[in-house]
Amino acid sequence: MQSLLDPAILFFIFGVLAGTVKSNLEIPPAISRFLSLYLLMALGLKGGFALAQSGLTLEVGTGLAAAMALALAVPALGYVVLKRMLSPLDAAAVAATYGSVSAVTFVTATQYLENQQIAFGGHMAAAMALMESPAILMAVILANRLRQQLAGAGNLVVQGNAAALTGLAAPTPGTSLGKVLHESFTDGAQLLLLGAMAVGLLTGAEGQAAMQPFSGDLFKGMLAFFLLDMGLMTARNLPQTRYASPWLLAYAVLGPLAHASLALGLAWSLKIPQGDATLLMVLAASASYIAVPAVLRHAIPEANPSLYFGLSLGVTFPLNILLGIPLYTYLAQVAWA
Repeated sequence: MQSLLDPAILFFIFGVLAGTVKSNLEIPPAISRFLSLYLLMALGLKGGFALAQSGLTLEVGTGLAAAMALALAVPALGYVVLKRMLSPLDAAAVAATYGSVSAVTFVTATQYLENQQIAFGGHMAAAMALMESPAILMAVILANRLRQQLAGAGNLVVQGNAAALTGLAAPTPGTSLGKVLHESFTDGAQLLLLGAMAVGLLTGAEGQAAMQPFSGDLFKGMLAFFLLDMGLMTARNLPQTRYASPWLLAYAVLGPLAHASLALGLAWSLKIPQGDATLLMVLAASASYIAVPAVLRHAIPEANPSLYFGLSLGVTFPLNILLGIPLYTYLAQVAWA
């Protein structure tokens, strides 16, 4: 309950309520974009400053390796479950969404750990960046393979000059993997995060002192403002979940818990510190609602956006912000007691 009294979380709840009653309160898109870029830049700087202090150690390498393992395991397991309740391409899209990560959930978790005075490594920001792209690449490779298999099996139906896959909507030629790789690794938000980490690593303690008013003093207020906007967006996307099957809604709730449990077991077996383990759980349990949906709209246009976007933003995001982060923190405390 104490976590719900955090000002940033209260602003998120306020945003949900304002959106639910259809208030005309809104954050202009340009300001929302600026806030997200600010949070990533501040987070990158904090991570770089922490890395400059700790150095590149075995602990850092272990944490990053665990993050990559989760980035591959979560979407693969998700697809195995989801293909039982969705068409193959929809399953691939939802699995990619839940296999990637939410930067805002991660930022909120770091603020929560700081409030609880639980230490964590600055390299976890790099872990977040590493976990964003593998699920997208896996989904695109899988989608291209599915299209080829369906076409080879004679499921390609030609109607005039158009082609449609039987049982699927509006297919397109296989998306170039090189193009997806380029978009994934040159995404502006991800580049800003990594660039800010490099600046923090190079400038160290002097840079931290110089940037404290920007990356420290302003951070809490900016996060609260951004979570207000996220609350409004959540309220707008909640109606989409009415059309999802009970099984999908169950996945949106139970899937993140299973992913967090997987991360907890991996972190415990590798003896990763408690704070880093908590953030690994948060990353594994989060779902992307910005980067991945933007790529999937072009890479897998056959998939239904209301499924992967509505579930991630309308169900999983608020669940993690309100209940998940305190729960994952508590479970890590118990496991490391």
